[in-house]
Amino acid sequence: MTTTDTLERELMMSCGKKLADATDPLERLRLKCLQRGSSGIKGFGRLFRNMDDDRSRSLSFEEFSKGCHDYGLDFTVEEVNAAFRQVDRDGSGTLDFEEFLRALRPPMNECRSRLVQGAFQKLDKTGDGVVTIADLKGSYNARKHPKYENGEWTEAQVFADYLKKFDSPNDPDGKVLFEEFLNYYSGVSASVDDDLYFDLMMRNAWKL
Repeated sequence: MTTTDTLERELMMSCGKKLADATDPLERLRLKCLQRGSSGIKGFGRLFRNMDDDRSRSLSFEEFSKGCHDYGLDFTVEEVNAAFRQVDRDGSGTLDFEEFLRALRPPMNECRSRLVQGAFQKLDKTGDGVVTIADLKGSYNARKHPKYENGEWTEAQVFADYLKKFDSPNDPDGKVLFEEFLNYYSGVSASVDDDLYFDLMMRNAWKL
């Protein structure tokens, strides 16, 4: 089992235990997402962005409730109401999408946030704020992948599989925004208590 797999398992187990005692509605929503692993927040955020047909960058209560249901979060009506009201502090009946995601993400300190931003900037070769297969060429060696070596996958398939780590499991499109990258690593961060270990992990993974 790899270090990443171990962290994923520990995160899911830890969130399951914390959920039993959590009473804060937003914390329960966060833990429910992270029970799915580091990609839980990322997938939840992607689902809501896809629901925003009018590009208003806001969510009504109906959209929020439907999103929780579609993502498979077994929340009661009362829990959905409580979580929505907690974020909708001005009582407008809508949630600003960016504010909602910031509230939902597990908090990261400034040092960890800088490391995540540095990793994304290194990966985003074109600097357009979107990581695609084209960005991976020259920064990720697909030819070392076992399935490339045995002829099972092409180089493009290896790149596509790599991006799935950061892309949404519900709607993968082969494009990773910084928001999704940050959502993913906020989940990873939640599974790592020690700042020095997180720093070492990021520097080793991205050669920062």
